[in-house]
Amino acid sequence: MAQTDTTEHVGLARVLGPAHVWALGVGIVLVGEYMGWNFAVGKGGAYAALMACWFAGILYTCVAMIDSEVTSTVAAAGGQYTQAKHIVGPLMAFNVGLYLVFAYTMLEAANAITVGFLVDTVATMSGHEGGLDQRPFIILAIMFLAWLNYRGVLATLTFNLVITAIAFTAIIILFLSTSGILGVGEMNHAALMSGQAAMPYGWLGVLAAMHFGLWYYLGIEGTTQAAEEVRSPARALPFGTLAGVMTLAIAATLTWYVCAGLMPWEYLGQSGVPLFDAARLSGSTFLMVLLGIGTLFATLASANGCINDASRAWFAMGRDKYLPGWFGAVHPKYRTPYRAIIFLVPIALIFALGAPLDQVITFSILSGLLEYTFMPLNIILFRRKWPLDTIKRGYEHPFHPLPAMVLLGLCGLAFFAVFLGYGTQLVAMIVFYIVVSLWFHFWRYRFVNRGAQFTMPWPKPRGY
Repeated sequence: MAQTDTTEHVGLARVLGPAHVWALGVGIVLVGEYMGWNFAVGKGGAYAALMACWFAGILYTCVAMIDSEVTSTVAAAGGQYTQAKHIVGPLMAFNVGLYLVFAYTMLEAANAITVGFLVDTVATMSGHEGGLDQRPFIILAIMFLAWLNYRGVLATLTFNLVITAIAFTAIIILFLSTSGILGVGEMNHAALMSGQAAMPYGWLGVLAAMHFGLWYYLGIEGTTQAAEEVRSPARALPFGTLAGVMTLAIAATLTWYVCAGLMPWEYLGQSGVPLFDAARLSGSTFLMVLLGIGTLFATLASANGCINDASRAWFAMGRDKYLPGWFGAVHPKYRTPYRAIIFLVPIALIFALGAPLDQVITFSILSGLLEYTFMPLNIILFRRKWPLDTIKRGYEHPFHPLPAMVLLGLCGLAFFAVFLGYGTQLVAMIVFYIVVSLWFHFWRYRFVNRGAQFTMPWPKPRGY
């Protein structure tokens, strides 16, 4: 029994620096440049996708600023879940924890689907008649990355750092090679985006494109999940998160520019791997191989980070008894939340093997949007309960409460955009969260140790 108690109370290892935080955030999201964002082109045309990209960039800049301030103070696993637990209350914390788990698990499933599709595409190009069965590659990708996460966070995020840097470099090289900066330019924006091709569905198409425009950045807030495993949360989390948003804004704009200049919007709007297709159209074997590797690395980096983040949120909820406490265990040797990692693997596999890519992406985006809608309330209450002069913060976001108001407004627009194309899924997901909220309120909350919920060394909130 004594050995069991020791195992249960082993803590997570503080071994990460700012570069690992950057690799976690950008690694999760960079796959959005390699696939998924281009469905926005199908919704509204090339210009609509560009506007959606920039609107989403503003939304996620607000997310990053708000998250950086709160998380530099709430330095514990669980990210936004732990923030909600301390600042808003247990019911909100339970829901936010589920938003996080589903957003990252669905994103992980989407990445695995893309790995299978890419392998099948390459096999077909190599002359393999009839293509390949994608399912073994989907299963192999998820199982390998789950094993890597099981073995330790430092190795996991160091792996992410390397492959994310390669995938980002591949985008830069493709842009330089096709834009005319290096060699002969192959862009043809004037012909491909003239007349109705630029905005075939008008301003309604711009609004509809907002849905998939979020895919350029979805998941950058996952940097907060590493709060309990970084050496200096007050320094590493704001630096890694804000640097990540800037990196993604550059990558997103370059991606749009290259793809819109090489492919007609009708094809681009349904491509499974748009950057890889752009490299194929360039006629360069080197670029095709490089972007094939970049696509594979981006999907692996994203799935890897998603397993890391989803398991931390599930682990934190188990540790606080919001879920069965069995999930709150840390491996005695590898210092990872191994039970949470293992438990979420079959859930990711079910969606990766049984659902179409656009549906999986939509479920991930909806869970993310619900999480972002909570953030304005979170930061307003945080500033009201603990003003700037009461708690030392590693980062203070400027222009408060303007970012919170802008974020709330853009989230409302994004919800309407999702409703236009996926209204049934939106209603179904909201009903699901209402049902599990009732389950938590009337059943699960009785098991929560209420006296142990507030773990930050903060002064008493103002007004209490």
